[in-house]
Amino acid sequence: MQRRITSPGPLHDEKGHLTETGYATSLIKAYDRSRVAASRLRIKEWDYYCVVSDRYALALTIADNGYLYMDSVSLLDFDERSQATWSAIHPPFGGRRLPATSARGDLRAAGQGYELTFENDGRRRRLYGHVDHFPNGGHGPLLFDITLTDAPRDSMVIVTPFAGKPNAFYYNQKINCLRAEGKAVAEGKEYLFAPAHSFAVLDWGRGVWTYDNTWYWGSASGLAGGVPFGFNIGYGFGDTSAASENMLIYDGQAHKLSQVTFQIPMKDGREDYLSPWKFVSDDGRFQMDFEPILDRAANMDFKLLCSDQHQVFGRFTGAAVLDDGRKIEIRRFPGFAEKVHNRW
Repeated sequence: MQRRITSPGPLHDEKGHLTETGYATSLIKAYDRSRVAASRLRIKEWDYYCVVSDRYALALTIADNGYLYMDSVSLLDFDERSQATWSAIHPPFGGRRLPATSARGDLRAAGQGYELTFENDGRRRRLYGHVDHFPNGGHGPLLFDITLTDAPRDSMVIVTPFAGKPNAFYYNQKINCLRAEGKAVAEGKEYLFAPAHSFAVLDWGRGVWTYDNTWYWGSASGLAGGVPFGFNIGYGFGDTSAASENMLIYDGQAHKLSQVTFQIPMKDGREDYLSPWKFVSDDGRFQMDFEPILDRAANMDFKLLCSDQHQVFGRFTGAAVLDDGRKIEIRRFPGFAEKVHNRW
């Protein structure tokens, strides 16, 4: 079942209950943090951008996870098969006030030796900042300045409840096919993102999560026959009986998919993330091979709080079928797929 939300209105009623669950193609439900029926320490909000070209990727996070703030920058070089990630974690002082919508609004995070700024005036998004000691080679500074434009008309939006937890929910938007232009500079090397072949995805998330979760997520954007094309695939947390988050975006228009399964190869009883993956949908409309390049792995264990992340960057080859039956074929399309287990 794929239940589409079509009526505008608040995400929560006055008692803090979700007014509807399912999927949409825009933020049709208005998020209001004051209506969330949970302690502020349980509310999780983040803006995550991942900018990908055929040679490089830059991932940026500003997050308020309730009991801690987290900022992160990752830089990946596909040619060199190298990657580095810097993160900062802070106690929740003052409140970050992330925007209640992705349509516009600015966001800034700063601390000792770094600053990340996301500006959004409703027409373009500018992502810029610096990390004074980035763990890339000589631990010199990283600077970045990227502008994103050409947001598609449609995006993947889903309202997901959690069974047996009436106050838990996840309100999520993924905007594919944002055209990217700019650069990052680290250790004297420029990582250029040209709009002809560089695209970004925004992962905009607001919610109250249960403690132990595993999710799978994949995303890619680019040009298929000269037309902007992207997809969002994923599953693994919450009650998705109303809708999945699987969606194609072609020439700005959404095409809804049913269920997509991640077939991660196994070796000696464990996932072999750097061997080829496969993705298949139950409706036969999405079949992809995935050739991994880099595993951006992170494993943090603070006993009660744990995170085991494998965000694998690589290239997709395969076909997807639009709602009208047209088949879109892609070859070596840059993107990523991940498996993440959190206790938080």
